[in-house]
Amino acid sequence: MRESLFIKKNLPRWKQIQEEPTEDPDEMAERFVSLLDDLSYAKTFYSFSKVTRYINGLASGIYQRIYQNRKEEVGRFQLFFRYELPLLFRQYHRLLLFTLCFFLLFCIIGAFSSAHDETFVRGFLGDEYVNMTERNIANNDPFGVYKQGNPLLMFLQIAINNIRVSLMCYVGGIFLGAGSLYLLLHNGIMLGVFQYIFFSHGLGFKSILVIWIHGTLEISSIVISGCAGIILGKSLLFPGTRKRLDSLRKGAKDGIKIMVTLIPIFVVAAFLEGFVTRYTEMPLWLSLFILAGSLLFMIGYFVVYPIRLHRKGYRLSESGKVMVPLPRSKQ
Repeated sequence: MRESLFIKKNLPRWKQIQEEPTEDPDEMAERFVSLLDDLSYAKTFYSFSKVTRYINGLASGIYQRIYQNRKEEVGRFQLFFRYELPLLFRQYHRLLLFTLCFFLLFCIIGAFSSAHDETFVRGFLGDEYVNMTERNIANNDPFGVYKQGNPLLMFLQIAINNIRVSLMCYVGGIFLGAGSLYLLLHNGIMLGVFQYIFFSHGLGFKSILVIWIHGTLEISSIVISGCAGIILGKSLLFPGTRKRLDSLRKGAKDGIKIMVTLIPIFVVAAFLEGFVTRYTEMPLWLSLFILAGSLLFMIGYFVVYPIRLHRKGYRLSESGKVMVPLPRSKQ
């Protein structure tokens, strides 16, 4: 549609919105939504036109009337974790799904290669580690590696290492996402090989009950770190309507927000590995409780909750501010 026709078609409605303000919440909501549709269309086809700025001004006016006197219900810290971060994840759910599928693919490749080539396990994990694991299995203590050393030192070393790996996954995204994909590939194969060792000795279910006490949070966070790196690479490769530098800045900012959130999760995972996983004979119900709680948290907060917020009408503006649903009048 030509710009002149677009203006002629919608100008009467815009004039009415400008000259006849309303205090009815339903009417304000309807006007605001219609203006957002017009603004989206105008930004797509007439991004540098005066009409785009005009529509944006009308929409901003309605938004300000609704929220300028609205009391904040939560502080900045709560706002970030309760709304801003989940809504940010909602924008990247498809990319997160791709990252997860990519990681799982190489987990399967690692396990498959191990099953068909005995030298693959030792070549990937090293003779020393494989020999130690086989000795532990022979001594009826297959997970003895988690009982070695001081729990506090183990916790600190694991936390630092996991955070380092996750940062590498993120920073690797600057190489057009290739660095992040390589680290996901490497860690995916390693996990597949590692799990194969125990499944090949009939300890598959037991390994899940023990290793995934900490592994649920740890592996999930590694995948999300890889997603943050791919977001960085994607922003550089596909800037869309933004300038490439502006797109890179936004991708970097979004990725940093994700990485900051993962740090406490890595700390909790390290705590579980250092202080809890060593109790390999813990009751079945307790192991399942920790596993289920960790899995429900990761899926609930990073997948289900963002979808629910989005369906309720919460949105993130282009500047990253949370836009809450417009109020509705009571019937």
